[in-house]
Amino acid sequence: MEEKKYDYLIVGAGLFGSVFAHEMTKRNKRCLVIDKRDHLGGNVYCENKEGINIHKYGAHIFHTNDKKIWDYVNQFATFNNYINSPLSLSKGKLYNLPFNMNTFYQLWGTKTPGEAKKIIDKQILEYGVKSPKNLEEQALSLVGKDIYETLIKEYTEKQWGKKAKDLPAFIIKRLPVRFTYNNNYFNDIYQGIPVGGYNTIIEGLLNGVETKTGVDFFGDREQLESLAHKVVYTGKIDEFFDYQHGQLEYRSLRFEHELHKIENYQGNAVVNYNDKEYDFTRIIEHKHFEFGKQDQTIITREYPEAWDRSKEAYYPINNEINQELFKKYKQESLRVDNVIFGGRLAEYRYYDMHQIIASSLTKVEEILK
Repeated sequence: MEEKKYDYLIVGAGLFGSVFAHEMTKRNKRCLVIDKRDHLGGNVYCENKEGINIHKYGAHIFHTNDKKIWDYVNQFATFNNYINSPLSLSKGKLYNLPFNMNTFYQLWGTKTPGEAKKIIDKQILEYGVKSPKNLEEQALSLVGKDIYETLIKEYTEKQWGKKAKDLPAFIIKRLPVRFTYNNNYFNDIYQGIPVGGYNTIIEGLLNGVETKTGVDFFGDREQLESLAHKVVYTGKIDEFFDYQHGQLEYRSLRFEHELHKIENYQGNAVVNYNDKEYDFTRIIEHKHFEFGKQDQTIITREYPEAWDRSKEAYYPINNEINQELFKKYKQESLRVDNVIFGGRLAEYRYYDMHQIIASSLTKVEEILK
């Protein structure tokens, strides 16, 4: 076999690529990690301004039930005890999320689980359908009219850029409804934010690994591929195959960051803006992720956008048409011996952070068998 400088060229310095590089480097494999952005870390990258760690690509809250994954990330950072408890602004009134007894009290003045359940069940009977064919029917069949119209409909339509009636039902197969006064968004045992931001984890993972930023894999593909025995590819799978079967669909996001010379802007890390009169879906106030005491604050407005090839792809649109198209690219990927495909864009699926770490660790185990 021809001698090459690296065992693995890893395209993309997000969590999948960084975990893979870390594990293989531990096993004396030579890795080069490249990323087209000017920083490492992918979408978990944090930018420190005015002593505040800004989640540059949207809020990232680490949560998992998997002790193995929790222990794994704790090698690289100390986690605080942040609990995600978002608020939702609808028609000038704030509601607690996820849907729980506080939300129901805010909606209807109900004080007991029995009172709230009676209203929800009555509305499901009145507005729900046996076999929901779209997102609107699915939501009405799960939570009834009041919750749907107050806290789901307009937010979801902004998020996806389509009417709820035109969105597939599976997007919300389940909606968390709790009959307790509990505003913790996640049910997972382990939850928190790394002290010092996510860069501490990425730096730990890539310690001792050769990295290059500002490198576009497709700009010099042949030369880059020649450097290593195998490529680990974490970008868009359709782009890898030059869109030969057509283009997969994604949703993009735009972020507007603002510095405010006040100590506290909204009193919470995440506030959703449901109403369609707001172009953005939420405001993030970053200091609250780490209980910051700075005398100023930075907020980010998050705007969903239609995706095109000039923009970042954040969310795959996993409807039937796209899933059928993805299957064709998946088949193509199985025919390529020297490329490992992994991560959100290469697998065309939404991953939480703990899932993408687990996926990368599993891939390493499969290769080393």
